[in-house]
Amino acid sequence: MLRHTAAAVVAVALSITGLVSVAHAADDPSANPQCGNSQILVTVCASDPGDARGSKGGSGSGAKPGADTAGSSSDSGDDCTYTKLVPQPPSENLAVQEGKRRGGKGAAYQVMCPSTGRIGVVWISDGQDSPAAPQVDPEVLARQAVDSMKLVGPEIANPRADGTYVVGMPMWMWVDQTPTTYGPNSATATAGGVSVTAEAKVTSIRWEMGDGSAAVVCDGPGTKYQPSMGTTPSPNCGHVYERVATSQDGKFHGTATATWTVNWEVTAGPIDAGSFTEVRQSPFTVSMHEVQVVR
Repeated sequence: MLRHTAAAVVAVALSITGLVSVAHAADDPSANPQCGNSQILVTVCASDPGDARGSKGGSGSGAKPGADTAGSSSDSGDDCTYTKLVPQPPSENLAVQEGKRRGGKGAAYQVMCPSTGRIGVVWISDGQDSPAAPQVDPEVLARQAVDSMKLVGPEIANPRADGTYVVGMPMWMWVDQTPTTYGPNSATATAGGVSVTAEAKVTSIRWEMGDGSAAVVCDGPGTKYQPSMGTTPSPNCGHVYERVATSQDGKFHGTATATWTVNWEVTAGPIDAGSFTEVRQSPFTVSMHEVQVVR
């Protein structure tokens, strides 16, 4: 279980099949015939709660040990199939790590679920009976948990929209760090007897400066400029504009795109873990001036 410092609880009623219809806890679930009485409980663990979907990734859930390939679990309506991996994934694989931590001896299986489009890896302990397919795909729950975090684009501290900068001088770029704009941020989603905890944190920010130059990719939030730094370049996240803007408003228009890395694990239910990425973007403008030389 991941550690958290504060928690806010949001209950969201959703249709377990498909996870499409949404109603807040204050609403009457019976008002939405697709929801019925099925509920997903989402617990957000962040001191500052704040929607794009990331690429598919992570691992799968449920498998039949003792056989190289197991058919789909038709009794539950799930179309997932499970195949023992040969060779087995490396020890760095998240599902393998979690499986060995919680289940000891066993093997990794590939799971394929055409209904949700997920392909991943699940660890099955030796001697475990073939489990019924879960009512909900754990990665779907992980993405629901991430949605509840309300992640947004970087909170750009510099360049400031109201600032003026000089051509040829080093610019320092940095962002403020909050749970919703940089992380870490965590949340737990529960449905159908399965609980998934996800933790998200920005791992890089790509700065498109708007002047046609190559993008600047920064692995961290950047370093805040101090007057004592003078005209030295930023040690880890900077840029130099070589000309003034030719746009109608006389400003460069750029974007800062944050890549969030999400690691998730099943904390109640089949042993499973995985990761995927999400991206969020913020625009910024820069007003550049040339130094006037007095002769």
